Amino acid sequence: MVSKRFIPISFLFLLLISISSAAQNKDEKLVNQTLDQWHKDVADANFDNYFNAFTKDGVFIGTDANEIWNVDEFKSFSKPYFDKKQTWDFKPLKRNVYFSENQKIAWFDEILDTWMGVCRGSGVMKKVKNGKWKIAQYVLSVTVPNDDMKKIIEVKKINDSIITKNLSNK
Repeated sequence: MVSKRFIPISFLFLLLISISSAAQNKDEKLVNQTLDQWHKDVADANFDNYFNAFTKDGVFIGTDANEIWNVDEFKSFSKPYFDKKQTWDFKPLKRNVYFSENQKIAWFDEILDTWMGVCRGSGVMKKVKNGKWKIAQYVLSVTVPNDDMKKIIEVKKINDSIITKNLSNK
């Protein structure tokens, strides 16, 4: 026979799981909306909206090994493209979103259709005031099929040796 105390405790446990799951679904929807809007803002050359999606200490890491920019540096690099309305248009094809236990940090990876072909974006987002999500770090990577890796290594060899030498001397 089931204890009378077991039923309310079980119900309470299931209720808490449901509430937690609903909160995660809401946050996942908000993270996806934020990233989708961020990609749209750059395609539309909306400078202010694009950069307001970052946290104040946000970082953008580009495809070149030297491209590690804080928000102000990335603004300076990007401003001429926005001014000329010659920005980039990355279309998300697939995205995975994950959350910390406290639901205040999210990390994601996405496959993008870009002018460079298929790329991968990944990053970290923070939940800020009023439940909004902002990008703390975004990393853009060019994807390379495994069968083409040897060709890519050969193309990169000279530049990679320079970068390796410069970074080893620091």
